[in-house]
Amino acid sequence: MSSTRLVVQTREFDPVDDLLAYAHPHFPLAWLRRGDGIVAVGDSAPVTIRVPADRGPLRSDVIAESWRALTDAAEIDDPVQLPGTGLVGFGALTFDEGSAADSVLVVPSMVLGRHRGRGWITRIAVSGTELPGDQPGATLSPDAYGPHWAGTVGPGRQSPAGYQASIRDALERIGAGEASKIVLARDLEGTIPAGSDLRRLVRELSTGYPDTWTFAVDGLIGASPETLVTVQDRTVTARVLAGTIGRGADADEDAAASSRLASSVKDLDEHQYAVRSLLESLRPHVRAMASSEQPFLLKLPNLFHLATDVEGELSAGESALDLVGALHPTAAVAGTPTPAAVAAIRELEPFDRGRYAGPVGWIDANGNGEWAIALRCAQFSAGDDAIAVTAYAGAGIVAASDPETELLETRVKFRPLVDALA
Repeated sequence: MSSTRLVVQTREFDPVDDLLAYAHPHFPLAWLRRGDGIVAVGDSAPVTIRVPADRGPLRSDVIAESWRALTDAAEIDDPVQLPGTGLVGFGALTFDEGSAADSVLVVPSMVLGRHRGRGWITRIAVSGTELPGDQPGATLSPDAYGPHWAGTVGPGRQSPAGYQASIRDALERIGAGEASKIVLARDLEGTIPAGSDLRRLVRELSTGYPDTWTFAVDGLIGASPETLVTVQDRTVTARVLAGTIGRGADADEDAAASSRLASSVKDLDEHQYAVRSLLESLRPHVRAMASSEQPFLLKLPNLFHLATDVEGELSAGESALDLVGALHPTAAVAGTPTPAAVAAIRELEPFDRGRYAGPVGWIDANGNGEWAIALRCAQFSAGDDAIAVTAYAGAGIVAASDPETELLETRVKFRPLVDALA
């Protein structure tokens, strides 16, 4: 990878209201929140760092080393200096190092971005070749959205009954002292019509859940409420979400639901497991860490979460990708202690999670980046006659968990994606 030399040019550009209109209809590459973010224009990519299963463990380390070599050799012209400008790569990593799915970091040829009312365009090419858009008469124009479509999903490899059985098995392991928490997921499978404009799904999630990280990377599309880590100008921020309850049908039910969550011993214990795990993982890489003593309630359109924010200063020589490798998998998506929880997940889930609950986000040449945990998401795989869809949702199992209640929690978590597919 060090033999590849990139030339990168970022210039101020009139802010675009609908960034997704410039993305590729069938292979969108996007990272959005509250209307701001970055998208790849078209589907050309001078560099794709892809780490398959046969490369062994520590895929995040392989990607981080390859990225460092790529950025060290790059010639970057970026007078704009905003989050997402300059040389950037869009990444999606697997949850489990043993997954059969690939971890990937894609560097597009052209990136369009917006941040707090300012817009820009970044053009990237291999040294010695022409920057995209330099051709005479070249213009940048949106690509009209394709027709509306609908998909269908149903039970996947883990049925509702099977999921509850797995929870009971996890509770036995927790009772035996093997773990304090095990996060178990289940899946839904289905199809959407071949040739569907996937930007429609991304837009539906982005507008319906503006406070989440809406992402599309190599066929993985979702809207995650959970930040894994953000780095900007050496400042590190992270958010832990653990402990969930569905929203009420009216204001009174909403208030009652939020009160139950805030006072739930089970959910508060689950949350503290996750916070302690994050702090222990960050400590070797971050100075002057600070976090709130008590979680706050994060309100989403269909859920309340217990949330805690953490902030610190990145140690010299580290990058957002280094922190991704140090933090993943968190207790919020694996359990506690992590090795025992991951081992239980491998035995109790009848499927490969792939990139579900893995890190997803972007990285720049200065080590800045925004990374979320790939939740409320689905993996799309194009076929000859249809596009296959596999969606995932999970719940944290602790000693006080009830199998039926946890199953209902996954149904609530599936709702954003299922509704958007319909």
